[in-house]
Amino acid sequence: MDFDPVLLARIQFGFTVAFHIIFPSFTIGLSAWIATLLVVWRRTGEERYRELARFWTKVFAVSFAMGVVSGLVLSYQFGTNWSRFSDVVGNVVAPLIGYEVLTAFFLEATFLGIMLFGWNRVPPWLHVFAAVCVAVGTSISAFWILSANSWMQVPTGHVIRDGIAYPDDWLKIIFSPTFPLRLAHMLTAAYLTTSFVVLAIGARYMLMGKHKPYAGIMLKMGLGMAIVLAPLQAVIGDMSGLSVREHQPAKLAAIEAHWDANAPGPVPLVLFAWPDEAGEKNDYEIAVPYLGSLIVTHSLTGSYPGLKAFPPEDRPPLWGPFFGFRIMVGLGFLMIFVAWTGGILWLRGRLETNRAFLRIASWMWPAGFIAVLAGWIVTEVGRQPWVATGILRTADAASPVSAGVVLTSLILFVVVYGVVFSYGIYYMNRLLVRGPVDVSREDEEAGPSRTLAAVGPGGREAYGGGRP
Repeated sequence: MDFDPVLLARIQFGFTVAFHIIFPSFTIGLSAWIATLLVVWRRTGEERYRELARFWTKVFAVSFAMGVVSGLVLSYQFGTNWSRFSDVVGNVVAPLIGYEVLTAFFLEATFLGIMLFGWNRVPPWLHVFAAVCVAVGTSISAFWILSANSWMQVPTGHVIRDGIAYPDDWLKIIFSPTFPLRLAHMLTAAYLTTSFVVLAIGARYMLMGKHKPYAGIMLKMGLGMAIVLAPLQAVIGDMSGLSVREHQPAKLAAIEAHWDANAPGPVPLVLFAWPDEAGEKNDYEIAVPYLGSLIVTHSLTGSYPGLKAFPPEDRPPLWGPFFGFRIMVGLGFLMIFVAWTGGILWLRGRLETNRAFLRIASWMWPAGFIAVLAGWIVTEVGRQPWVATGILRTADAASPVSAGVVLTSLILFVVVYGVVFSYGIYYMNRLLVRGPVDVSREDEEAGPSRTLAAVGPGGREAYGGGRP
């Protein structure tokens, strides 16, 4: 059987980046949550906020480590599987990624050690300051990565000489047309993801009758963030849709499974369908008249180009953008519903006693992660067949390596990732199951010279039943 090396390289990169993206999505929000807890501790003097921050720092240490390890692999793939990509757009993309290292990574590396090991070893103000700097660093990292990715989506500020992209205006490169809204969308998604994880863990503890002083804080602070961020994300998403309509009409047509080339409005909203790319139609379509025009154009009679307006070779695959978008939006509305339901119960004084809501909230922890992955599929598959729109097609960006080599490395990635990350997630879950207890004694027992000292004896107890 003959395999397409380009397809295998795409699968490999998609597999590794899908693993990677879930960890920054968590650590960006988690670092901000820890910094917030420490700031509240300094302002109020209540030790439970510090103890809760110490507990979540253990989880952060494991998640951050897995995010760094999974991110390193992506850089190597640019040279091994996508060398032509590096040749054509490396003059633009490489400096942006380099700026991430010089700003975000250096900032995080400077203060991460203090945040992880500084409990009772540095002045409280310095420890709080370090946590804030780590939180800022994770957001700066998102800034540069999304800047590079947004330029690949809608390239600006460059010139082409002999088929190679060269920077011409760095401000236009960094702040490409879709970048501001994509950055806001991603950061909000990260904070929202963490909010629902914190809410779910607090609800789990409340249902079990464990760690109630800490569970109440997690429940209310996680819910408070979700109440604000969930509807805000819907607004940002709507604005992002208008930006996609302007700058990436083929992607929008794929998201909506809209086929008519330039038919006048109104355009229905396709709630569900089975896209038939070969037949250029939708099977089993369920659509709402006028709603597509209203959402996409903010007019009942507005229209936008369909897939038939673009040559077949310039159309993105439909299944990823179409179904991924509906999963993302569906989860978004579910998060709004859960958050506002919790807000009503909070106002009525029944938040901590309504077991039905607590049970639902305890199941909501994966919602943000799934929504982020679905959104990534919409974004990256929707820009195909281009790796850098209008500059370089994905098929032309691959390295001249055999399918067997790519397949072998893909299998190894699946096996190694399956083992390493299953172990890490299992360990993290054990920390969460154990909960924030006896954290004060870890300051004396854990030290930076011991393996995974940031996790401390509480983590070792969670994993090994209390063995030293």
